[in-house]
Amino acid sequence: MSAQAPPESRWRQVRRWLPLILLVGLSVAVLVSGAAHLLSLDRLLASRAWLKAFVGEGYGRAMVVAFLVYLGAVIVSVPATLFLTMVCGFLFGIVPGALLAVCAATTGGSLVFSIGRGPGRDLLQRFGGPRLDRFAASFRRDAFGYIATFRVLPLFPFWVTNLAPAACGVRLRTFVAATFLGLLPGALVYATTGAGIEDVVAAHETARAACLAEGGTGCDDAIALSALVTPKMVAGLGSLGVFGLVTLILSRRMRRRV
Repeated sequence: MSAQAPPESRWRQVRRWLPLILLVGLSVAVLVSGAAHLLSLDRLLASRAWLKAFVGEGYGRAMVVAFLVYLGAVIVSVPATLFLTMVCGFLFGIVPGALLAVCAATTGGSLVFSIGRGPGRDLLQRFGGPRLDRFAASFRRDAFGYIATFRVLPLFPFWVTNLAPAACGVRLRTFVAATFLGLLPGALVYATTGAGIEDVVAAHETARAACLAEGGTGCDDAIALSALVTPKMVAGLGSLGVFGLVTLILSRRMRRRV
């Protein structure tokens, strides 16, 4: 038997690995370029009026753009999904914003999952050994529960929880369902927090305008502490507290299972 793989077999391997290599290269390029820093709370607050005007000019178009931005961030593994979920809540409201974020994250995660499924299995078969084979089989048996839990608990980077199930041979429909349902609670929490930002900023602008009209000084600090305690912000903070408690309980259960 020839030591060299036939040209057709080598080309099949190249086609199998090329999408993942390109994806990793694009992700590294985005992180090195510093483009991820464009997604920050300061930029959101500075661009608040423009973003709201953009949404007002075309709600559907704005949702499509937001979906594509979120999708791109997930595909290239930009660590800004929580911030983008808050932006979705800020721009579109709690429920529409959360659903948009979850749909975009699920779609992006599924694309990465599909790209990494072939190479991931190759690596597992070549370097895994019996122990990792047993782990992969165990993971497949309880794949829905594991994936959903890892979506609720931010124990690993998002790209890891996209590629690891692919390497273990999890079915795509199981991955999609568990990802969607696992991301939904957290998305509602962060979208609620994002929706409260508008009230805080509006209160700050009102207080600043009143201060300037009276000829006062230090108007940038004119907002009272009580103005920060808006109903949406209270709901968001309360939800974050409950969410943190739930994740703590789940984390302890996961450690016991492991």
